[in-house]
Amino acid sequence: MLITEIRLRKLAGTLPTQADLWEERLVRPVDIYPEYRTRNDFEGGVQTADGFKIVTYFVEVHTDEGVTGLAGPIPEGVAFIIAKSLRRLLVGQDAIAGERLWDQMHRFMVHGRQGDTMLAISAIDCALWDLRGKWLSQPVYRLLGGPTQTKIPAYASMLGFAVLDPGRVRERAIEYKEMGYRAQKWFFRHGPMSGAEGLKKNVELVRTLREAVGEDYDLMFDCWQAMDVGYVVDLADRIEQYKPRWLEECVMPDRIDSYRKIRERIRIPLSGAEHEYTRWGFKRFIDSEALDVIQPDIYWCGGLTETLKIAAYASVHDLVTIPHGHSSFATAHFSAVQSPIHTPYQEYLVKWNAVHQHFLVDPLDVIDGMIEVPDRPGLAMEIDTSKIEMEEVVFA
Repeated sequence: MLITEIRLRKLAGTLPTQADLWEERLVRPVDIYPEYRTRNDFEGGVQTADGFKIVTYFVEVHTDEGVTGLAGPIPEGVAFIIAKSLRRLLVGQDAIAGERLWDQMHRFMVHGRQGDTMLAISAIDCALWDLRGKWLSQPVYRLLGGPTQTKIPAYASMLGFAVLDPGRVRERAIEYKEMGYRAQKWFFRHGPMSGAEGLKKNVELVRTLREAVGEDYDLMFDCWQAMDVGYVVDLADRIEQYKPRWLEECVMPDRIDSYRKIRERIRIPLSGAEHEYTRWGFKRFIDSEALDVIQPDIYWCGGLTETLKIAAYASVHDLVTIPHGHSSFATAHFSAVQSPIHTPYQEYLVKWNAVHQHFLVDPLDVIDGMIEVPDRPGLAMEIDTSKIEMEEVVFA
């Protein structure tokens, strides 16, 4: 079965919202500069009175047997790389030879071992898995050797919810616990340059959440690469009594020595590496004993093919692997074939999932706190044409 075309579909549509989709942003590494610290610029689209306007891209891999693989959504820059660089490597190739195609893409793109080029390789890899599942009339998790579990406990990732109003935090935490989510992850708004007052507000967020959900409920907190060793150690000392399940992405991903120093000095487990790429990048974290939980993003780190290898190496060290949640469908098929003790949760980014799954016929949802792995062929993604307000094929 030969690849005949790589098609990039640009879709525009409107996600209905009763209020602004994004209420608050997280702390960011660039917030060390005052002009950025108070800037509320949000991603994924534009808020209007009619709703949240989305413009995004999906990639389709077409074959001479009429089977098509789908992946996305992806940003414009990633779509451009697929069209202008990867497409010519793929057309005419055997669509079933996934290992060969991955290796060729990786070896050809010598300046793209990280960043947007690796996102482009990841999208192609996931589309090829979708294609192979459809070709064999099997869900991808069966091709991967599963299932070990067909329903996966979900934790609510609360990015974009207001965190500076304790009353709203308390209400939301109780609401999502009552919806059945097995845990919640919240995002700090302040970093080192916000001083003592910002640190107090971070601690207040943790305290408010623990008081809202009670003792026997997992809470995780994301620093989103925006802190440093001394700040995290101080923060951890102040919040340890509230028993966080983990602290996430405390510093920028290349600073592995800083992760190790933090891990040696605090009693809260560390997670991270969502902004790392390929098995070689994760090997550095794992060999350095810098993390307790690794979080490869399947749409970023190299696709399903690479995430399986990362998780296999992590399991040798008895580490937990919970992928970052930018693709619920690909992640569900991955989680379904892992040992439940090594992948005990799946992240469900509440607001991002509304954006990323807007154009899909049957979005993957959380029911009673569980994600049920789709049993349809491939990854089970299908474009809902009724939600498309504008479409064009681009970069052809």
